Amino acid sequence: MIDTLPPEAGGTTGMTARFDAAKLDGFFKSLLDIEGFRSADSSMNGLQVENDGSEIRKIVFAVDACLESFQRCAAAGGDMLFVHHGLFWGSPLAVTGTHRRRIKYLLDHNIALYAVHLPLDQHPRLGNNAALAELLGIENPEPFGLYHGKKIGYKGRLKKPLTLSEAVKAVTPQGGPPLGVYPFGKNLNESCAVISGGASGEALQAIDEGVDLYVTGEAGHTIYHQALEGRLNMVAGGHYSTEIWGVRGVMEECAAQLSIDTEFIDIPTGL
Repeated sequence: MIDTLPPEAGGTTGMTARFDAAKLDGFFKSLLDIEGFRSADSSMNGLQVENDGSEIRKIVFAVDACLESFQRCAAAGGDMLFVHHGLFWGSPLAVTGTHRRRIKYLLDHNIALYAVHLPLDQHPRLGNNAALAELLGIENPEPFGLYHGKKIGYKGRLKKPLTLSEAVKAVTPQGGPPLGVYPFGKNLNESCAVISGGASGEALQAIDEGVDLYVTGEAGHTIYHQALEGRLNMVAGGHYSTEIWGVRGVMEECAAQLSIDTEFIDIPTGL
């Protein structure tokens, strides 16, 4: 449980509390299935870089852990940066070059780094794929896309059949162009499956399950002819643009539940 203080104890936005990295780690683990993805995800989900234990008054959110997001977090007065793509992936990484400079910046500015990868893609309410399913109008979404023993995406019937151009518009509300559109199936799509980010290979599962439309972030070269021959419509909306939703969802949850100061930093890559 998060200990809270009444507004008269110094809060300006309702309930207030003192948070450190350990307390926020507990909150995020209660919110997201971090432990459940330990064997399925090569990312080091959770607290990746600790601060000195001092109070965290503001959490900044971004998609990627990079020097620009660290610098903008510091400029915004952030004490913790929450990202989807962290610094550590599976194997040990020598603290040299770019990696050293990134870690040094976090330590020099006393910024804690928290990263959540697949658990943030999969979350049924706050996740990237749940948001995409909602944008497209998928009714009663059910798990889809088996990856290392976990289904991380969603599929289902569409509330309203969509043309491919309507689907593109739905998943790119900021107006940015998608990376690719592959019109290999029906003129009107009645069913859809979604997995954000780099999940082009899971198009094969969409074909096997008879889905009309598959939406992901990137489209690999080798999947082109598979989609063509499988008569699957496919949209590659962009790795970055399909993965802004989860960090935004967690940000809104933090603001609502913790009454902590939050900010989203948009650093689009166009990829």
